[in-house]
Amino acid sequence: MEIRQFAENALTIYMGDEIDEKINRKLVALRHHIEGMDIEGIDEIVLSYTSLIIYFDIFRTDAGTLEAMMESIDEAALLEEEIEYRVIEIPVCYGGEYGPDIGNFEENGLSEQEVIDMHADKEYLVYMLGFMPGFPYLGGLDEKLHKARLETPRVRIPAGSVGIGGRQTGMYPFESPGGWHLLGRTPVPLFDPGREETILYAAGDRIIYRPIDEDEYKRIEEEIASGEYEVKYEVKGGG
Repeated sequence: MEIRQFAENALTIYMGDEIDEKINRKLVALRHHIEGMDIEGIDEIVLSYTSLIIYFDIFRTDAGTLEAMMESIDEAALLEEEIEYRVIEIPVCYGGEYGPDIGNFEENGLSEQEVIDMHADKEYLVYMLGFMPGFPYLGGLDEKLHKARLETPRVRIPAGSVGIGGRQTGMYPFESPGGWHLLGRTPVPLFDPGREETILYAAGDRIIYRPIDEDEYKRIEEEIASGEYEVKYEVKGGG
């Protein structure tokens, strides 16, 4: 564990220098541990692939106090802690106008159906959120689906689009520019400030994709509009 002051009101704790599930588990456990310490003055804790940033109120605490607290944590014990996480089901309509780049994987020797089957046959770890609020960077993508980003990014990608960029897969919560290969789209709002839980997932959760057809896509849209749709998820882990 390496601790550096990131800004006047922030400390960064580094756990490694590579994308690794074990490092992510330690970061998630560390966040859980810090939250349990109920330390006065901490405003927010943000995870990245290899580090954790603690933002704090400089009028209620200081970097030296927090650093001493972090150094008192038993790093080796973090991996022994069983943390609850959710496995969240995201329905996706693959191909067609929803996933215009799914045919690009013919270069990888895969038919559209093989891409769908492989992409939806995984449980993806949410390593971190970034790029925009609610954009999840997911690990666990099959190597056959790895693909360099588009040479020319799109100016406009619809909200809910599911794509692949390099070794990762993820989802666009909002309409935005982007350079990932688009496989499909979910009708489920990934970011909704009117919902009790604004973002459906957090670092440490898992995502599974369920293929749906266009009729189900539109039915889910109607259920969401009428307030009848409920996101399916399962809680796992914990002591």
